[in-house]
Amino acid sequence: MELQRDGEWWRARPEGARLVGLVVARDDLPPIVEQRADLARFGVSIHDFRHPAPETHETWEQRLERSFGRLERGDVLVVANRHALGRGLDEEARTIASLRSRGVVVKVLRHGANHLADVEV
Repeated sequence: MELQRDGEWWRARPEGARLVGLVVARDDLPPIVEQRADLARFGVSIHDFRHPAPETHETWEQRLERSFGRLERGDVLVVANRHALGRGLDEEARTIASLRSRGVVVKVLRHGANHLADVEV
């Protein structure tokens, strides 16, 4: 197997997969307009975009179920920044592990590389 050299391999997703974008309004993240633009460039449909509500003081488990409870095996969750997946490295890692265990693919658009790779936290 040869790695594609055109830089487009990172856009790969399972055939028929549903792209689901997540934009989070929080002080430690890029502005939502910027996050939304990143997702649109990747190919996430934004026609039904709703301005995200500010984060509440839910537990990690409550937020995970509210945010990701409708995702199905094979869906591709796209975030501009991995910090959208938690309020700290522990939550980010737990969220990614939980999503992967449900069969959800996680794509992070910005993590310091010019391509996507598995997020190591």
